[in-house]
Amino acid sequence: MNLPNFLTLTRILLVPFFVMAVVYRYFPYAIGVFFAAGITDGLDGLLARSLRQKTKLGAILDPLADKLLLTSAYITLGVLHLIPFWLTLVVVSRDVIIALGILVILILGFNYEIRPRMVSKATTLFQIITVLAVLCAQLGHVKSRYLLILYLLTAFLTITSGLYYMYLGMEIVNT
Repeated sequence: MNLPNFLTLTRILLVPFFVMAVVYRYFPYAIGVFFAAGITDGLDGLLARSLRQKTKLGAILDPLADKLLLTSAYITLGVLHLIPFWLTLVVVSRDVIIALGILVILILGFNYEIRPRMVSKATTLFQIITVLAVLCAQLGHVKSRYLLILYLLTAFLTITSGLYYMYLGMEIVNT
């Protein structure tokens, strides 16, 4: 196993610690774990490219680790009523729809390389910022009036990227 894949697996292993920290409302620890997961996300990609250690396993595990962390974060924060349920529903539904779309494309035998698009990267960035802002708000570091703006921007980008991926999926199937 190479170092980038090890970092990705480390990010996956951090998910339960993050969830426990949020559930037990130890928000400084949750912020630290979430931040550490973010560092591993940046490092694994950087190292994979610079050391020329890109692997098929890494190409699958990296987005899976991201989705596992963000989905766990949104579900946990939603269940605890720290973010609006509608935002949790938007974020999780988009990922489920994209995963099902990819599954259908693969079942139908289409050869498709999964690559993140700019709209997807922006969506992920805003989803991460929103989680961090909500956690920081629990410590009194972010005013709640700013959270609504983040919720709306995150929802808009999440819906936009979901529609974009649905469009791409239809293009693949229809060609």
